[in-house]
Amino acid sequence: MAKIAPFRGLRFNPEKIDRMEDVVTPPYDVIDEKAQAVLSAKSPYNMIHLDLTKHAGITPVAGRYEDARKLFDRWQEQEILIRDTEPAIYLYHVRYTLASGRTRTRKGLVCMVGLAEFSEGIVKPHEKTFRSVTDDRLKLIDTCQAQFSNVFSLYPDASGEVLALLEGACPAKPLYAVEDQDGCLHTIWSISDRSVIAAVVAAFRDKALYIADGHHRYTTALQLRELMVKRQGSVAESSPYNHIMMYLCPMEDPGLSVLPTHRLVSLPEKTDADHLVALMKKYFVIDEVGGGSRETLIEQVLGRMEEKPEQQTVFGMYEPRADRCFLLSLKPGIMEQVVGEEMPAALQELDVVVLSELIVERLLGLSHERCDNEGLIAYYSDPDDALDNAVKIAAHNADRNPVLFLMNHTLVYQVKRIADEKLIMPHKSTYFYPKILTGLLMNRIVADEKVG
Repeated sequence: MAKIAPFRGLRFNPEKIDRMEDVVTPPYDVIDEKAQAVLSAKSPYNMIHLDLTKHAGITPVAGRYEDARKLFDRWQEQEILIRDTEPAIYLYHVRYTLASGRTRTRKGLVCMVGLAEFSEGIVKPHEKTFRSVTDDRLKLIDTCQAQFSNVFSLYPDASGEVLALLEGACPAKPLYAVEDQDGCLHTIWSISDRSVIAAVVAAFRDKALYIADGHHRYTTALQLRELMVKRQGSVAESSPYNHIMMYLCPMEDPGLSVLPTHRLVSLPEKTDADHLVALMKKYFVIDEVGGGSRETLIEQVLGRMEEKPEQQTVFGMYEPRADRCFLLSLKPGIMEQVVGEEMPAALQELDVVVLSELIVERLLGLSHERCDNEGLIAYYSDPDDALDNAVKIAAHNADRNPVLFLMNHTLVYQVKRIADEKLIMPHKSTYFYPKILTGLLMNRIVADEKVG
């Protein structure tokens, strides 16, 4: 099954960089224009200058990738970036605090993973990818001959064998301990003991990998391999073009968190809270949550959502014009009754599918195409941000009627089931937190080297 290998990580030289916090970034696909400006100002060596985003400066498109390559080469020549002399697997812990105040530590490892087509069932996706996104990443990686950020994947390991092996060989001093913009502490150690690495490699031979975050990065690596086959005629199994840098986390890890992504739907037709309740009462048990400020209403409904049985689908619904909030609990058997055999059971049980297929499309009458074309749905990981924007739209946009739907998170076993059944989840179904930092480790692609 999965083939993993150690690699010689490329990383920032601690003798040249005073504060690692000034040079690392979140993944490129969550950086907006404002965040990019902040990151760029932190340091001339910030990763934003290499790992270009869609907002990347004023450089003409034709030259932006070549400029990144020149900068990447210069940083290596100046030893701003240094490459480890020995192949290693890197233990990667993240300590973080959830909104509830609970502190957790997620544990994983960074290594090379042999590429496999999705059809092989070795690396399994749960999201759809878009060519327009991978085209940009392909040009950047091909020009720079490097992978700047990790794909985040899960693997089954109920016994905890892999992490136990790595932690048993972990040196006392980490390579880095870096705090991100959310206050999460990312710590990395290098493990180069050959016997330990061999045992870890062997442990993965009967495992499949499940992409949690980074579907486009993985698809880009597949496209780079195809490109090299066209240029060279073939790509050897041990070639760096046949591998990708991944952060791997056991799906049983108690520190693994999936956060919900809330939906703010802007209805183009006039409506009110009573009309919404009337639309939904056939399919949901509806309880109004009352008393206190709008923030208190949201807090109360989120608390009640957390108390629900794991298998039950519930939503919070807030209508800002009337300042009314409701708890919607799906009645048993409704999805099977509504969609019948049109949809596999694994999809029917997903809260995000119930919202998109039953509420948005059937009850509110908004097709997926219309929502996309008119920008009728906005996504928020922070319920406070979602509430603020719902109130602003209600106050300033007379032609839009905002309704906020508060979500519970997708469960890890649901991600696995969807991937195992070769199904695709709706957009923004999962938000694995915290994100892996870009810049702690990079993979320099050296064409004539062998991986493993």
